[in-house]
Amino acid sequence: MWSHNQWQQSFYGGGTKPAERLEKYARVFHTVEGNTTFYATPTSNTVQNWKAATHDDFKFTFKLPKAITHDQMLRGVDEQLRDFMKIMEPLHERVGQWTIQLPAAFGPDHLDRLKTFCARFPPNFPLGVEVRNMAFFSKGDDERALNQWLLESGIDRIIMDSRPVFAAKPTSQAVIDAHQHKPRVPVHAIATATHPMIRFIGHPDMEENLRFFEPWLQKLPSWVEQGIQPYLMIHTPDNVQAPELAKKLYKQLQLKLSSPNLAVFPANYGNSQIQMF
Repeated sequence: MWSHNQWQQSFYGGGTKPAERLEKYARVFHTVEGNTTFYATPTSNTVQNWKAATHDDFKFTFKLPKAITHDQMLRGVDEQLRDFMKIMEPLHERVGQWTIQLPAAFGPDHLDRLKTFCARFPPNFPLGVEVRNMAFFSKGDDERALNQWLLESGIDRIIMDSRPVFAAKPTSQAVIDAHQHKPRVPVHAIATATHPMIRFIGHPDMEENLRFFEPWLQKLPSWVEQGIQPYLMIHTPDNVQAPELAKKLYKQLQLKLSSPNLAVFPANYGNSQIQMF
């Protein structure tokens, strides 16, 4: 996300209009998880505005619509997919990954349907798949079949790391909601293509996140050394502190990687730019 009303003072600074948030966001971070497309297809005008607000080095990672992935479970969706991709066409060059998030009901019996669906896209199209069926985390034949196909197809497997938020006691409404709605699946840190995405769902205590992030301080630099460029998406239970947590974890990565400083926020939005690691 790039728009949260409670980021107005802490991240954007007073006086920033909602229509200006993406442009300011893109001066600090170089990628965003576009969750909005999961719930509704934007208008052509909105897509053009998103393009105008970002720069050529900025990458969106848009989710495919819920109507395609969850309601229809990838079946009989040719027209819906074609219409969606047509609307999004002005941003195709700025999409680092199209996310196919699948419900827990989508299991090994549906793997051939996923293969058929992904075959609709041109070769080398940047796709990422997030599965939630526990059979795909069993380290058995079902998971091996999925991973092998992803490797052969050059499709990234999206990694959910919800350990931090589930370690938090459900003493706030934000944590309770996260426990009810976020998937609790094992963390299988595998790169099946060149842009693995990690979705890190943080603990409400900012300092607690450091110990959960420690394994990633080893894995992420290792991937980078291999020429793999990961996407790291940082959440908190209600996402109010997500920018601050992203900054804190980025500083930890800087101790392992030669990465430029993030732009200062909420002030000094000048010409500061960073490169994704």
